[in-house]
Amino acid sequence: MRVMVFVKATTDSEAEETPAPSAELLEAMGRYNNELVDAGILLAGDGLKPSKHGKRVAFDGASRTVIDGPFAETKELVAGYWLWQVRDMDHALEWVKRCPNPMPGPSEIEIRPLYEMSDFEATMSPEAASLHEGARSKLGN
Repeated sequence: MRVMVFVKATTDSEAEETPAPSAELLEAMGRYNNELVDAGILLAGDGLKPSKHGKRVAFDGASRTVIDGPFAETKELVAGYWLWQVRDMDHALEWVKRCPNPMPGPSEIEIRPLYEMSDFEATMSPEAASLHEGARSKLGN
């Protein structure tokens, strides 16, 4: 099972005036990431710059509207992510509980399972399956 693990943004992570993470936190996260790699769980992961450097695109039919950051509701923003391959949700929870606190103060990490093509078997046409498989094979997945 693949899961996306989101490190939720905080007021501090959204403020560029905040000092960079401490050497201790960077080392702890580095050790944790190495444990994930050694366990064969980590597929990808990175931190994100504050939302003021981002953009959103709102869709309404054929219309597209670009919205410049920063975005309101810091608690709904993502400051970083991991993509993991785990046995099940309990396995993912075990690993998240081992994570160092990713922020200087209170923080949250969210775990969400990814859809797999098998989730769409009932409605997947052979043409759609071929298109999706072609994209995955180009990516080496």
